[in-house]
Amino acid sequence: MSAVPDSRKDNPAKVSVASMIGTAVESYDFFIYGTASAAYFGNVFFHSGNDLIGVLASFATLAVGFFFRPLGGYLAGHYGDRIGRKKVLLWSLTVMGIGTVLIGLLPTYGQVGALAPILLILLRILQGIGFGAEWGGAVLMAVEHSPERKRGFYGAVPQIGIPAGLLLANGAFLLSEALFDGDWAWRMPFLFSIVMIAAGMFIRMRISESPEFTEMKERKEIRKAPALDVIRRDWRVIVRIMALRLAETGGYYVTTSFLLSYVVLASLTDKESVLIGTMVGSALGLGSHLLFGALSDRIGRKPVFLIGSLFTIAFGIPMFLMVNTGALIMVIVAVTLSLLFSHDPIFAVESSWFSEQFPRDVRSSGISLGYNGASMVAGLLPFLATALYGWIGWTGPALLFVLLGVVSTVAAAFTRETAPVRTGATTVEDADRPAAAVS
Repeated sequence: MSAVPDSRKDNPAKVSVASMIGTAVESYDFFIYGTASAAYFGNVFFHSGNDLIGVLASFATLAVGFFFRPLGGYLAGHYGDRIGRKKVLLWSLTVMGIGTVLIGLLPTYGQVGALAPILLILLRILQGIGFGAEWGGAVLMAVEHSPERKRGFYGAVPQIGIPAGLLLANGAFLLSEALFDGDWAWRMPFLFSIVMIAAGMFIRMRISESPEFTEMKERKEIRKAPALDVIRRDWRVIVRIMALRLAETGGYYVTTSFLLSYVVLASLTDKESVLIGTMVGSALGLGSHLLFGALSDRIGRKPVFLIGSLFTIAFGIPMFLMVNTGALIMVIVAVTLSLLFSHDPIFAVESSWFSEQFPRDVRSSGISLGYNGASMVAGLLPFLATALYGWIGWTGPALLFVLLGVVSTVAAAFTRETAPVRTGATTVEDADRPAAAVS
């Protein structure tokens, strides 16, 4: 199998779809761990007679992967600005795939004792590095191949890979539970990843390098230490991006991971109701991301973002009240609404809005550091939500959900608009110019 020679003439739709498919594969790998943590790993890898303690221990290992995402983001950002976006995408997919398949082969606590959770943590670290390296390159390939006034739409296409990956992950678990018994019910979704990784590699090798990076290379604009340079010069922008993401990524994991264990711990219903709601919301997300991305090209990135962050503030308490009924339809509607209006408007514009905050010579580094810095915080939230529930009941995680929306809304107020329709910029260079002045 050989890669197609790089060209600047790749159709933006082709590049965006290829980026989306690769992101879906990596998201599948990352999200099956979240589902397995909530539903299986407390008993499989941790010796505890208390269900709550088992879930807490399992979510702690979930957080480990998030802690190492900034390292993956730093490496991917640095080399994405140094050797190209495309090469980084290929190695990130490889690292992620190795970690995922090996998790499916791990011995359990009952077989090897304390060695089991240690091996699980090591492989979760590998997953975190691989997934941290994924997002920046994927969205930049889409954004930097697209016309200036359609960056919101084409930048939203790779974002579909996240709900697609989640849809595949939850579907894989529902199917596996129906077909297999015992440990094979959770092992098979991990082992199936090898097929998806191979498909993702094939697709990604057949797209061209970003024309922005190719031009940088020809003009000898490549920096020696882009990640360090962007930290020194634009650290405030990186911190703002971290804050902007909290409503989206934090709310996402409270909805999809914490609720999965909450409905069981609170004896409300079974976990399948949350999985069904997640799948419905993810399926709708395949279209909503494109709509919100296209809308941001017409009215601006910030107004679309605020749809999501303000909804997060308003929906925290009602979401838990709906879930607390234990009724299947209410749980499905609550999870679906959270994904559709709290997550999707924000996530749809992140690729274009965040990319437009940085000049192209440090763009990969800047967005990767900001994006994955927020993920490190988000990784703690299922654990924190579970601890709050154990302390004060459902109002704890509900108020945590609301707080995430408040933080992101405040951050949005201090972040500049970048959409050409709102700023008058007509080229990528015009969009870059204000970012270079950020201190």
